[in-house]
Amino acid sequence: MAGEKAKNYRDLIVWQSGIQLVKDVYILTGKFTDHEKFGLANQLRRAAVSIPSNIAEGQARGNGGDFRRFLLMAIGSLAEVDTQLVLAVELGYLEPAHAASLDPQITELRMKLYALIKSLPQRV
Repeated sequence: MAGEKAKNYRDLIVWQSGIQLVKDVYILTGKFTDHEKFGLANQLRRAAVSIPSNIAEGQARGNGGDFRRFLLMAIGSLAEVDTQLVLAVELGYLEPAHAASLDPQITELRMKLYALIKSLPQRV
């Protein structure tokens, strides 16, 4: 990540980690009741999808400032996912252990995003 040079966003480890998180969120939200799949489950899925999508869009723009801004948006979406997982547990849609299974992944992805931001050239 630090100093990570990629010609395509798909080469970015942070993007690949985001894709894995999306898949894992879809698996977890598949356990929600049918009624809730259109509520919190949908919100969770959309927030998760936003993470690699913002990484891809920012990298595709090829501008350090734009990339940084989109990476910050990805971090915001990651915080949404984290918060919505807490809500899913509090509302009884997920077992605490199931939601907690994503904690290491969320923490690692957050660290990767911050490391990538730090590696970008500073604005002039």
